[in-house]
Amino acid sequence: MTNAGRTDELPYRLIATDLDGTLLRPDHTVSARTRDALTAATAAGAAHIVVTGRTVPVARHILDDLGYQGLAVCGQGSQLYHAGEHRLLTSVTLDRQVAQLALAKLEAEIGPLALAAARDGLDGEVLFGEGYRMDHDGMSLVSFTDPAELWSEPITKLYIQHPELGDDALADAARTAAGGLVGVTMAGAGLVELLPLGLTKATGLSLAARRLGMTAADAIAFGDMPNDIPMFGWAGHGVAMANAHRDLKAVADEITASNTEEGIAVVLERLFPAARR
Repeated sequence: MTNAGRTDELPYRLIATDLDGTLLRPDHTVSARTRDALTAATAAGAAHIVVTGRTVPVARHILDDLGYQGLAVCGQGSQLYHAGEHRLLTSVTLDRQVAQLALAKLEAEIGPLALAAARDGLDGEVLFGEGYRMDHDGMSLVSFTDPAELWSEPITKLYIQHPELGDDALADAARTAAGGLVGVTMAGAGLVELLPLGLTKATGLSLAARRLGMTAADAIAFGDMPNDIPMFGWAGHGVAMANAHRDLKAVADEITASNTEEGIAVVLERLFPAARR
């Protein structure tokens, strides 16, 4: 699954895939059929770019296990990473003073939150506080008790959880209370995140596309969660997995099979004849 050269006669020259719930199966592997479909598409001249909410330190082991060598958009668009060179090309951090103000506004409305934060950089740790449920693999975790620790180094994003509100309700409350200060997205179960205002997966994907000499019209994007909505709005064609969140399905151009049923391969085999089995 590596990027290849330009071919103007392809239906799409850029294939953007989310990781969790999209390219990856629940065991964090990619099926042989999906690998073959991506290999055929890239051999024909398309470029494959991973676009994930995972920050680089959390995504890196997954990309290495997949043998992925191309560009990866990480951290909801905040980081552009060259997987083959293990090099962080660009990084945008969350203004910590603005984040503290946003949190204060939100907690004034709904009460105390459990918090975690992703530190910037190739080896950035994830700090988590009391009550935060860490159900996600691949994170280098450090607990904190003093709130000052949360703001002691640059961070790419904050994770927030509420003892009573579900993910959708919490994300809605955060947008209402602090949407003018920070971006708010929901990336998965228990993953409501506060980001730099205006930053989305589309931001990072557009930057990666420009590096490859491509535009939105060249792109087909695959995803499963609300954090993929901006990417679908940017790309020429958005494909939601059958297991996708209802909000993403509502804006998708197409719905394919689930990640466990090789939904990416189903679409690529239709678009790229060489990918057909």
